[in-house]
This record gives sequence, C-alpha cells and structure tokens, in this order.
Amino acid sequence: MNSIVRRFSLPLFLFLLLDIHAAAQKKEKCGTMQLLEMQFRKDPTLKARMARQEAAFEQAVEARLRNKAFAKEQAAPVLVPVVFHIVLSNPSLVTDAQIQAQLDTINRDYAGLNGDSVHIPSYFKALFGKSQINFCLAQRNPNGEPTTGIIRATTSQSSFTIDDKVKHAETGGDNAWDPTRYLNVWVCNLSGGYLGYGTFPGMGNLVDQGVVIHYGSVPGGFLTGYNEGKTLTHEIGHYFNLYHVWGDDGGACTGTDYVDDTPNQADATSGCPSGVKTDACSPTPPGILYQDYMDYSDDACLVMFTNGQVARMETALNSLRVSLLTSDGCQPVVLKSNDAAVRAILQPESRLCNPGFTPAITLYNRGSSPLTSVTILAQVDNGSIVATPWTGNLASLGTTTVTLSALTAPTGNHVLTVYTSTPNGVADENSSNDTLHYNIMYFPPFNPPIAESFEGSNFPPDGWDIVNPDGYYTWQKVTGVSKTGQSSVFIDNYDYSINGQQDYLRLPQVNIANVDSAFISFQVAAATYTEPTTLNNTWDTLEVLVSTDCGATYTSVYKKWGSLLVTHPGATTKAYVPTSTEWRKDSIDISSFIGAGTVLLAFRNTTEYENNIYLDDINVRTVTVNPNLKAKGFLVTPSPTSGQIAVQFYPQPKDLKAIVIYSSFGQKVLETDINLGEANNYYSYDLSRFAPGVYIIRAFFQDRVVTNKVVLTR
Repeated sequence: MNSIVRRFSLPLFLFLLLDIHAAAQKKEKCGTMQLLEMQFRKDPTLKARMARQEAAFEQAVEARLRNKAFAKEQAAPVLVPVVFHIVLSNPSLVTDAQIQAQLDTINRDYAGLNGDSVHIPSYFKALFGKSQINFCLAQRNPNGEPTTGIIRATTSQSSFTIDDKVKHAETGGDNAWDPTRYLNVWVCNLSGGYLGYGTFPGMGNLVDQGVVIHYGSVPGGFLTGYNEGKTLTHEIGHYFNLYHVWGDDGGACTGTDYVDDTPNQADATSGCPSGVKTDACSPTPPGILYQDYMDYSDDACLVMFTNGQVARMETALNSLRVSLLTSDGCQPVVLKSNDAAVRAILQPESRLCNPGFTPAITLYNRGSSPLTSVTILAQVDNGSIVATPWTGNLASLGTTTVTLSALTAPTGNHVLTVYTSTPNGVADENSSNDTLHYNIMYFPPFNPPIAESFEGSNFPPDGWDIVNPDGYYTWQKVTGVSKTGQSSVFIDNYDYSINGQQDYLRLPQVNIANVDSAFISFQVAAATYTEPTTLNNTWDTLEVLVSTDCGATYTSVYKKWGSLLVTHPGATTKAYVPTSTEWRKDSIDISSFIGAGTVLLAFRNTTEYENNIYLDDINVRTVTVNPNLKAKGFLVTPSPTSGQIAVQFYPQPKDLKAIVIYSSFGQKVLETDINLGEANNYYSYDLSRFAPGVYIIRAFFQDRVVTNKVVLTR
C-alpha cells in the first residue's frame, strides 16, 4: 500500500482489527487475523507488545531498504528447516510426494523461480521480489535423530478450527517441534471455510508458532482452485510478518500492510481476474495487485511477492525469527556404527506408592550396525548400580522395550538414572545419548490430619506432587495472595490458551483405615473471563479426585465450573487475583473410601482459557466415633459433670427437631430448636449455673423421642 496509508498509526490499525467480522461479511479463507483478534480480546497487553514490536521492526526494514546491497538480496541464501505434521483420521491421505511438491512450491515462490511468474503484468514486473529464504524438510529431529521431516499423527477429531488444538497431542493434534529451530506446519482438515492460518512473530504462545493449512490445499489436493500449494506460501508470509495486501479494513482504504510498493486495495480478491483490475482504493490503472501471494485470489492467479514484502520477510528472519538461522535442522545426521541410547523411561511413574519398583525403558539403536547386545545400568541417586544385560537383534534406528532389574527407593525425592554401556561389546561411539535422568518420589502414607497452607519454603511440599502432561502452565505457589498466611497455590487459566489440558495437584497418600468418617476441605477462589451466566460456554473446571490404586484411576467426588465455582461476582477480563473476602470453604465427605485404607487425593484443573483458580488451607481429617455412641446412637458425656456436657448423635441425625434439658422436677432449663435438615451430630451445653442434681436430656425427632440422664455435681 502507498506510504500515506502505510504511515497510518499502528494502534488505530490494531483497533480496526477488532471490527474485522463486522466490516467483512464474506467467509474468510485465511484465519490469521481472526485468531489475532481473538488473542487481542483475551490479552489486551498483546496489542501493545505487538505495536512496540512493529514500530521497531519498521525502522529495521527501512534501514534494510536503504542499504542497497540488501535491497537486492539477502546476504546469502538461508535454509529454514520445516517439519510437516499431518494430522488426519487417515494421515496417508496426504502422500510424501505431495509434501515434496508442497516444499518445491514454496521454494520456487519465495525464490521467485516459479514458472507462472511469466503472468506478472509488465506494469508490475519492476515490483517482482526474489527472496533468499529457502526451505528444507527437516533432516534431524530436536533430539538430533534422523527424520524425514514428515510426521503422521492419527486423530479422532473429524476437523479442527483456528483454536490451535491441532498443535497439541492432548487435544487430538500433534505437538510442535522446538519452534525456535523449526518452522512447524500442520496439515489437517480445517473447518469453517478456512484454507489456513499462521502466526505473526510474537503472537500468542511460543509453542503455537507456525502455520496450519487444509490438507486439500496441498498440490494435487481436492480443493479446486486452491490446490496448487499457494495457501502455504500465503501463511508462511504471515509467519514472516506480512499482512494481507488490502489491510483488513473492510474496504475503508485506510488499513495497511506496512509495505510501500503494494497498491492500496479495498478488499480481498476472489476468483482469478485478468487484466487491469481497479477498485475504490486504486480506481485508476494499473489498479490492484491481485497476483500477490498475500491476496485471496485462486492459486493459479497468485504469482509474486513484491520487493518491499521480501525486504520485510528477510528482516523478520534476521530479527524476529533469527534463531532459525542457527538451527541444524537441515543438516543430515551421520550415524556412528555402535551407538545405543536410552530414549525414554517408561516405568515407574514419578510417584511411587511402594519403595520397590521395576524400571522399564525404551532402548534405541542409533547406530548404523544392528544392536545385538548392550548393558543397561540403573541407580537411585548415588546408590548401588544395578546392571541388566540385554541381547537381541535390533535394527538400525529401531526401538524395543526392556524391563530392568528391580530397585528400591528410600523415603523422599530422588533421581533415577539409567544409562547404556558397551553396545555390541565395544565402547559406545556417541556417549551423549546414553543417559536419562528421571525424578521419582516415595513417601509412606501420611496419617491424618493433613493441614497445608503452603507457607513452607518447599513447593510442592513433601509428599505432594504435580502432574503436568503438556509441560506448560500448571499449579504453582503464589505469595501475597491467600486466605490465611501469605501464600496459596493457583493455576494460570487466564494465560493457559490450550483448551482441555488437565493438571493435577496431588496430596500425599493418606491412611484413612479404621476410622468412622473422613473429609477433605479447602478454601477456593475463582473467576471467569466470560460472564458466568453465559449459556453453552465451556468453562475451566475444578475437580477433587480420589484414587485407590496410586493414581492409575480416579473417582471424581467434587466437580465445579462456571457459576458453580466462581467466588468473584461477574466476569473479569483481567488476570484474576482474589480479595480477602473472595474465598469460599468447600468440604467433601470421602468416608465411602475408608475401606480402601490408603487413598491418593488430587485436585484436577481442566482449562478452557477462562481465568485463574486459587486454593488454600487444604485439610484432610478423620473422625473416630466413641464405641458407646456407635452402639447407642445417642450419648451424653461426661456423667457426673461439674458443668460442661456434650450431646452427640451417630450417625448425623436428619430429622432432629429439638434438644431439651429438664431438671429432676420436670422444669425446662435449656432448649435448642433445630430447623429440618440443619442438625449436627454434636452439641455442647454448660450446666454450671444450675443446682446440683439429676438432669434429663431429651432429643425430639419427627417420629420419636430419646432420653438420657446426667448428674451435675460441684
């Protein structure tokens, strides 16, 4: 767009982004701006951060354009490693040949070597930009192992939308490879009419950086008009900080793509025009550049980037995505002959419920020769080393599961170390992958009561642990926010944009055997981003779980969300921090699990990108009932007494109406009226102000009266 429009202030442009849907009623083919709009609404600080980034970035682009040596070309060609994640119910629907054709397409398009560039009109040829950005299929994965750069992940999801779920295994997708070293491309079935979407530098979460495209848009795909691979060319443009050529202003002619040499344009192009095309923003020839990859024309019509766009992309690579320049992802792996590795520790779980355990690992032959023997060694901390000899015939780059000799963990937190030695009877030629370390813990069952307010220096406290499957946001201690003391725990659902993730805060094992009842109570504070009364919304959810098999399975005994969970009135669009009055005590009866003896209790948060949840003052207590009370169901103690007495019921009465105390002469001296359903199992009275003698205590139920006596002395 022309420089006047380009100088239009960034903050106002970003404000206009919030009106994308109102200004443009057409169905969008690219979801990048819609995703950005959603993220602005969720995180107002993102707009300011991107505004500051853009201001500095434009200065860098201008400096690059002033340098004539760089105005023509990047100092030297660079290779960006790409990994394709094919996420479909049948990933074989996209072939390796199609992926190679897609890679060839983006390489031709970015280098300006595409044969269809002959269709650039003469009046735009001077704008034709040729980038030195090249792409390769990744040759090594983040662990330094050989790869084809093509990952096939089978999903049960019929389709995905622009909510980034395709980027996470826990939500049916596939996890990104290190986004500082690889350009991640997800190929899936996109719903909502979208062909793809990308992420601008600095937008959203680092683990979500990359590009998503519809699987029908790859070369030879089934999306007629959009199956020549140009969708990926377009979305990678966003990844390197290019905006749509029409400025996403809904035809106002005031938006911008921050590029001087792209003509001003009213709106996105559809179909495949020919000849000069003018509009309200460029009403005279040569008109708009509908041949630009950052427009919405059919693939057959998209043939070029401009010089200004190339300068912008190469500047983005050298500043905002500079870590790609030092990635070794395009370098092939040279295998050693004898190279055994421990790829993963499969067992035990990090939490041990018994001190003895039997490790299991994934053994990986990273050597070029078949692996026929290896010694696998394991130890807990600096304890005795236990060796397990393995023999077999494991092909190059093959894996197998190996069960190791038994080990024992003392009480406390420990490190399990497993490593390989002497593959095929010789020294390992690559010792860098021999060893894995794994944190484990063993604490014998705790006896109630357990009281935890998170005031200690250790977090998690001894015997507690956290399960964080996606390695992202999870339960953490916070100081200065609490119901009592100075600290509490919370989970940052406000920033946790990956929906459906479950994180566990687990208590020590607790022994509740041989008691009459057991309870867990806690203080909770919570808020929502969306109005709690909103219908059909999906909410963050807090659960309390009980496991009788060391966390293998759980039973949910408490589950709240939305209006049931919140303690803050209404919604808040800021990260929630509770006031001193915004806490609620919840209590759960877990007496039905007494027969299990030892149980594992856990809090589970399921995120849906709403707002923060806090916990404090977590208590587990048990109650053991007097045997006489259990036998009689109604007991008054002590007798004789000098004044204080306790009136107890077992089990807790449901239809108790009143408790009345009479003198031996039948005079009523004390009375407690009880509303239906509000009875307790314990009441205390002070008789010290009355004369010594015998007193009668009567409990009035709806269908009966029970009586007991007590002797008052001095």
